[in-house]
Amino acid sequence: MTTQTHRLYLNEVATRDGFQNEAVFIDTDEKIALIDALSACGYAKIEVTSFTSPKAIPALRDAEAVMHGIARAPGVVYTVLVPNVRGAERALSCNVDEVNLVMSVSESHNRANLRMTREQSFAQLVDVIDAVRGAGVAINVSLSTAMGCPMEGDVSTSTVLDWMARFAERGVYGVTLCDTTGMAYPSQVRELCERARAQFGALELTLHFHNTRGMALANTLAALDAGIVRFDASLGGLGGCPYAPGATGNVCTEELVHMLELDGYDTGVNLAAVLDAAARLPALIGHDVPSQLLKAGRRTDLHPLPASVQGMPEQRAFS
Repeated sequence: MTTQTHRLYLNEVATRDGFQNEAVFIDTDEKIALIDALSACGYAKIEVTSFTSPKAIPALRDAEAVMHGIARAPGVVYTVLVPNVRGAERALSCNVDEVNLVMSVSESHNRANLRMTREQSFAQLVDVIDAVRGAGVAINVSLSTAMGCPMEGDVSTSTVLDWMARFAERGVYGVTLCDTTGMAYPSQVRELCERARAQFGALELTLHFHNTRGMALANTLAALDAGIVRFDASLGGLGGCPYAPGATGNVCTEELVHMLELDGYDTGVNLAAVLDAAARLPALIGHDVPSQLLKAGRRTDLHPLPASVQGMPEQRAFS
């Protein structure tokens, strides 16, 4: 085990990014109870819900009720996804700490996901920024497909940095670089993070990995090597993208914390409490979750000797 001293900051996104993909509607009181449990886990930030049209995402149609119902823990930032000015107005009425704006850096994915060109999305998000400015609420921008587009393939680093620059010029507080469909690989992640940090050191920079191809933890290590300290993760590994066939969701929170703790990082997150929260998910959503840690337990969770061998004589060494 290594002895790192770096403080990391983890953001939980399951109740927005995960729940919006579920076919069943999760009861509002159950959402609130889960978020309250997550608030006690030590996260830096929780993405609670989305103020999108209820017709577009019926699973999160109770956004106001959830935001008004949760018990907020000191030190936790409560953020919400906001697609437009109307969504921003709804969010501000709920006293959110941060709004998260989303667009894709690849034209094809933005058209498929948001039904707009990138320039149309940018103009709409600028209107949101102008509407929120002065309200005392932080603004984060999540740039989807920053490490690959399922329709266009590779996305150049310069394209990602150009979009970061356009939002930085508008005075946003942070930017999240999203591997939306799990196309990232470690050397690519390292280069992008190094260049982003060098050019935008004043921004709060977060990485958002998906585990579609099983590389989310490896990509996290590459981002750590490049100096990134903020990461999104999803309880149970929930989430995904409809434009990534076979997607298994975001990097799993409990698996990420487990790995980071073993390597000596201080995540501030209580892994036992996170596992307890993750254990609630199958009953809430009606199916199993991708989390392997939930199934196998931590590497320190030892098991008793099988009864079938307990009576066997100990093997002795002879000189």
